[in-house]
Amino acid sequence: MKQFLDKDFLLNTEAAKKLFHEAAEGQPIIDYHCHLSPREIYEDIRYDNITQVWLGGDHYKWRLMRSAGVSEKYITGDASDWEKFEKYAEVLGKAVGNPLYHWSHLELRRFFGYEGILNKKTAKEVWEAANAKLRSEGYSARGLIRMSNVDTICTTDDPADTLEWHEKLAADRSFPVTVLPAWRPDKAMNLEKVTYPEYIAQLEAAAGMDIATFRDLVAALHRRLDFFASRGCKLSDHALNYVVYAPAGEEEIEKIFRKRMEGDLPDAEAEAKFKYAFMKAMAAEYAERNWVMQLHYGCRRDNNPVTFRAMGPDTGFDCVDNYAPSAQTAAFLGALEEEGKLPKTILYSLNTNDNAAIDTILGCFQNDTAVGRIQHGSAWWFNDHFDGMSEQLKSLASLGYLAGFVGMLTDSRSFLSYPRHEYFRRILCRILGEWVEDGFYPEDFDTLKEIVADISYHNADRYFGFDKKQA
Repeated sequence: MKQFLDKDFLLNTEAAKKLFHEAAEGQPIIDYHCHLSPREIYEDIRYDNITQVWLGGDHYKWRLMRSAGVSEKYITGDASDWEKFEKYAEVLGKAVGNPLYHWSHLELRRFFGYEGILNKKTAKEVWEAANAKLRSEGYSARGLIRMSNVDTICTTDDPADTLEWHEKLAADRSFPVTVLPAWRPDKAMNLEKVTYPEYIAQLEAAAGMDIATFRDLVAALHRRLDFFASRGCKLSDHALNYVVYAPAGEEEIEKIFRKRMEGDLPDAEAEAKFKYAFMKAMAAEYAERNWVMQLHYGCRRDNNPVTFRAMGPDTGFDCVDNYAPSAQTAAFLGALEEEGKLPKTILYSLNTNDNAAIDTILGCFQNDTAVGRIQHGSAWWFNDHFDGMSEQLKSLASLGYLAGFVGMLTDSRSFLSYPRHEYFRRILCRILGEWVEDGFYPEDFDTLKEIVADISYHNADRYFGFDKKQA
């Protein structure tokens, strides 16, 4: 019987072990998509206990606890931090097959040196051991990042953001990690939201100009793009229901925008036309600036109206959507290519049924401007588990060019999430090792180690071309 979480965890062949320990394990991390707070990094926050750093804001863990019948009091309610941790420990002890079982134990080992198993019986022991570590030197936000061998972090930032914390971090030579903004203009695009006019007022203030027309909106965003670029930004991120292809004339788009600013909510057709025009305008700018465009789709958000009214968004009530028309994705990219305005692009779907569609779309738009100019993004959110990662990697290998993949992202709000990169790298090496053992690929370890190191770090470094902080 194989020991749980030993040094060869998930590595089921000698080839896999060789690849992980010699090519993947020591690679730095480029966390090119996450939701960490730049302010918390700059202020180097510390935590009083493991609940604050582990359970606060982590809707993965919240969903698991709710599924186990835990009262909201012990999840987002007014229970003490110890009571919340105890409840999570009890639930985790029985979470067989859930990636949280692996992630949580990897985090306990990598950050806190705890080699045991967390469950109801050991909760107090783990609580005391982890809290003692958190009180020691090096367990601040920056310390946790350093422990994880992180090279670069890209946060998620609205166009109206001041980026003041990024500016302060860039000037702070005592912290060697590069922390850059990533452009997330969803609020400027989502005109169906009731708060849209209020947001446009915020954008006007940030851009220093009035926004009375769609053309004004694009101009204001151009100003903010210039500002983000001056702070080192090299990539955008868009959360879409699906990639829209709905061409309309300039006059019609202006009419849709004008009516919305007058208080009328758009119908589905008008919304699609506006979002297509918006995305085309943004993509053209990204192509001009050599930025990367990330398109995340396939999610249906805020499904429980009762909890949404009580707690708001991003609290664990989203699900996989099964509507992502590949024809529109391909047509959108094709329209950009025809005009010479297709930037480097990463496509992510939350629905694994879209893997083959994404991987065949990629092949329609690759060229010699970049290795993997169009990427199939890492298994994301509900898919960053063993099966989801394996399926994404195998689909990309079968239908595309796995060796050019830019690898794992964290997509997390927690400073303890970096062992997910280790988890990904172990799965990558497991798959490659199995192919060697089964005779699907020769024992060419020089080439295989180069592939593993590239996917773990070097491909992302080359693809994004970040300007790194100089020590």
